[in-house]
Order: sequence, then C-alpha cells, then structure tokens
Amino acid sequence: MEKNFIDYIRVFCRSGHGGAGSKHFARTKFNAKAGPDGGDGGRGGHIILKGNAQLWTLLHLRYYKNVLAENGTSGNKNNMTGRDGKDIIIEVPLGTIARNEETGEKMAEILTDGQEIILMKGGRGGLGNTNFATPTNQAPEYAQPGEPGIEGWNILELKVLADVGLVGFPNAGKSTFLSSITAARPKIADYAFTTLTPQLGMVEYRDGKSFCIADLPGIIEGAAEGKGLGHRFLRHIERNSILLLVVPADSTDHRNEINILIEELRKYNPEMLHKKMAIAISKSDMLDEELKTAIAKELPQTIPHVFISSVTGQGLSELKDLLWKELNS
Repeated sequence: MEKNFIDYIRVFCRSGHGGAGSKHFARTKFNAKAGPDGGDGGRGGHIILKGNAQLWTLLHLRYYKNVLAENGTSGNKNNMTGRDGKDIIIEVPLGTIARNEETGEKMAEILTDGQEIILMKGGRGGLGNTNFATPTNQAPEYAQPGEPGIEGWNILELKVLADVGLVGFPNAGKSTFLSSITAARPKIADYAFTTLTPQLGMVEYRDGKSFCIADLPGIIEGAAEGKGLGHRFLRHIERNSILLLVVPADSTDHRNEINILIEELRKYNPEMLHKKMAIAISKSDMLDEELKTAIAKELPQTIPHVFISSVTGQGLSELKDLLWKELNS
C-alpha cells in the first residue's frame, strides 16, 4: 500500500487544435461558379477530469505524463463540417484538485462519482468561406483557421475525503485504533512513522449506518513548515469534517501535546481551527480512575474527550457515539 499511494502528480496536457474552415467553391455541370460551399472545421478534443469512486490514489497516472487530445479535422466541400477531435477523459479519485503549475490557480475540483469537468477546452473550428458570403462579396476567397488548443503543466493533488481524520504524533496509537474500530489493516509497529500514507476505514455504527475514518501520517512539530511528512500529511486533513486528536496515556505532558497539534494545524491553515474536534486518550488500559481524573483536568474543557483502549475495547462505543453525534449535529 505504501508504494501504491500517490497523492500528487504532474501531468502535461494539451487540448486539440480546431480544424481549419474550407474555402471551396461549388462547380456543377451547368454552373462552374455556383458559389462558396466550404464547411467549418471541427472542434479540437477537450481534456476532461472525471470522478471515479472506485479509485483511491493517482497511481494509475504515474506514467501517463503527456496527455494530448486529438485535433479537429478541416472543413470540406458541400458545406461539410470537419470531425471533432476525440476528447480525453482522465479518471481520478474523489477529492482530486487540479491546479495550473505556473500560476497555482485551481482549475477543477472533483467531489462526486461521475462528475465531469473540462480541464482544457479544445480549440474551436474555423468557419468555412460560406459564412463570409455577402451580397457585395459573393465569392469570398478566405476561411478561418482553427483556434489552437491550450497546453501546459498541471498538478493533480488528492485530498482524502473522510468524515473523521486521526491527528497525532507518531506512535500515538492511531493505526491500532483504526484496526480495532474498522476492517482496515494498517501496518502497525512500535517505531515512529509506521504510517506513511493515509489509511481509510469504514466504521460500522448502529442500524446499518457507517462513517469513514482516516489514519493520517503522524504529525511532528514543524509539520506546517514541511518537516517530516509535513504538508503532504496536512493536505489530507483539510477535507475531514471532524479531527480526532489522539494522545497516548503515557505521554509526559498531555496538554502540551494537544497544544502543539493545534498550533501546527493553525500554522498550516487557520481555518482548520473552525473544524469540530474531539480528543481520544489512547492506551488507557494502563490507567486507573485516579490517573484518568488527573489527565482529564489537563485537557482543554472546550473539546470533548474519551479514554479508549484499542486492546481491551474500552471506550470505543462511547467514542463512536460521540463522533456520530458531532458528524450529525
């Protein structure tokens, strides 16, 4: 999974050129000068982005560096219009954003399955000489050339769509929590940065309801400046409805750890702080009631918290209830 998750890719795109209009004159058996009958050129092919809910990564575009749409063909005699160039459809996962590499301008954002957005329009076909005939100029000797297509480098960037994003330092117990609450099987080990790519899982709630949760690579101080996995990780948080801050019970300073996490989010994008948040104190099977009370006093009173243990299952139902309530409030 690690090598197969690609969330950022550069692609060179060129839409098709429009076909030229025709400057043809009709010649019939009885009339060698029957007037202009040049048809219009065909439109150049568009480059289109299309959402596909079955895709989770941009991996399939890794070796698809040059996307060149077909040109429209020229107009012909008898007012025949040229054929349009074939459009190219690039299928992408939901949550993909396309930007112009040079200007950084956002050109498209795909959020629903089957959604299609024209990333680059094909050039219009030129008008044939029939269009330029007037009472005073009945035999125009000119037609329009087709419009050129558009070309340039684009950045395709995937921001994972999940209801809940797990945020915490490396080794906070996020992967173990995800594997205990969903059917996802992330890599779990007791060293930092086991998770290098977002892992998604569906949480089964009551009455057949469910919600999506994402384990994101561990945050570290300086992530907003790009340290560690930095921006690559923070980009995925932007789309989550709720941020679940995961802090291990054996942390030396719970309050400080939460403050650092919130500060990194603020530095990356202040709007992140408007999102709903909840706190999960993981590895709580090692705590007695007295320690829980002491830790609870350290935590911010404005953010709801739950003590959980992924090993014993303690607090998991309570946490699901809290997340569901926050998602639907």
